[in-house]
Amino acid sequence: MNNYHYARRVFLRGIGVSMALPWLESCNVWGDEPQHNVAASDAPVRLAVLFSGNGFHSREWWAKGEGKAMELGKVLEPLSDFREKLVFVRGLFHEEARKGNIHSSQTGNVLSGAPIASGGEIRSGTSFDQLLAQTYGRSTKVPSLVLGCERSNPSVHKNYSMLYSSHISWSSPTTPTPLELYPSLAFDRLFKDEVSPGDKSVLDSVLADAQDFRRNISIGDQRKLDEYLDSVRDVENRIENAGKRGELQGWRPTLDKPNMKRPDDGIPQDIAEHMRLMSDILVLGFQTDTTRISTLKLNNDHSALRFPNLPSVQQPNHGIDYMIHHLLSHSDGEDWLTVNRFFIEQLAYIARRLDSIQEGSRTLLDNTMLLHCSSMMAGAKHDNDQLPVVMLGGGGGRIQGGRVLDYKDKPDRQLCRLFMSMMDKMEVRPKTFGDAKTMLNEV
Repeated sequence: MNNYHYARRVFLRGIGVSMALPWLESCNVWGDEPQHNVAASDAPVRLAVLFSGNGFHSREWWAKGEGKAMELGKVLEPLSDFREKLVFVRGLFHEEARKGNIHSSQTGNVLSGAPIASGGEIRSGTSFDQLLAQTYGRSTKVPSLVLGCERSNPSVHKNYSMLYSSHISWSSPTTPTPLELYPSLAFDRLFKDEVSPGDKSVLDSVLADAQDFRRNISIGDQRKLDEYLDSVRDVENRIENAGKRGELQGWRPTLDKPNMKRPDDGIPQDIAEHMRLMSDILVLGFQTDTTRISTLKLNNDHSALRFPNLPSVQQPNHGIDYMIHHLLSHSDGEDWLTVNRFFIEQLAYIARRLDSIQEGSRTLLDNTMLLHCSSMMAGAKHDNDQLPVVMLGGGGGRIQGGRVLDYKDKPDRQLCRLFMSMMDKMEVRPKTFGDAKTMLNEV
């Protein structure tokens, strides 16, 4: 086989556009100097944090056993294919989040463990994803990609700002990281040098450069490049068509039909497509090494989303849109279980996409830490004496999957200890973080 080598990262370029390439055997794309007899360097570790509000079904969030024999509760069954790459963590909590006992006071510090200010003041703590973005993330075009599928709520509820319920990522104790709700703008941020909606297709802009580059890489890399460009085109097409199906989520308008023309660039009205687009954009960000850190807030805590796309068990022949997510969480019925599984299916979809992308001897999932959490165990009780946490991926070979870790009856069960362990996999090692002083050695 020919030895194809390109020094440093490789980009396809067009007017106002730069698109990083995925891992290719012909290229040293991760920014390291080539080593003797090595076609390309090891891929970096990535971090993705997914959040869904209002907790889960009180009886169906559980796991037991190990490896292929691991058993999963009904909420987690969509992850069955990934049991050997899954770590289920039980019993961790945030002491500071237990003080307000309402949604906003339990969410604003879910990734920091910091004290939350009341009285409408905005003060939490820098979240661990942003601490990583300010250090580990500096080597990429986008230090962190912060995505969401439900608008922020600026009101105050029981003396706490609802911005806490709307943001899990904080750039500083007083600054929630801006949340990108528009798939088109999230896509632009990854690939366009200047974000401006409605411009020429990113892919069209770099096709000429892509054809020149293709001639000088191996046959295997040519196939991988073609598959990658096809996936970019697919996301572009879906963004263009998003919002045309007419399923309206969340707050219900007083009009049966809009009294103004729908804007060309907007938030998709189909929540399933919105979440799927954001998931695909997250994967593209990792695949191209345009970002190594991402958070995806699937909905707010105290969420107003509805789910007409999901068939109701409790009201046959209807979708689950007869009440908002927050109120549904208090019911703990079959429809609540269906919605729970819908959220975990987004996690499974991302894991499947990541696991299908080969990066040398590992897959992109093997090189990722994929965390899903919520701010309470069960919405009906607002209980957060232990938080629901599940991890997928190998962290670049540093995390062993197929395990259940139970800290429920152990001392020092701060969730921030898990965050310190995850930061350690990315070679960022603060002496303390939040209310934690040591890592979880088992992770």
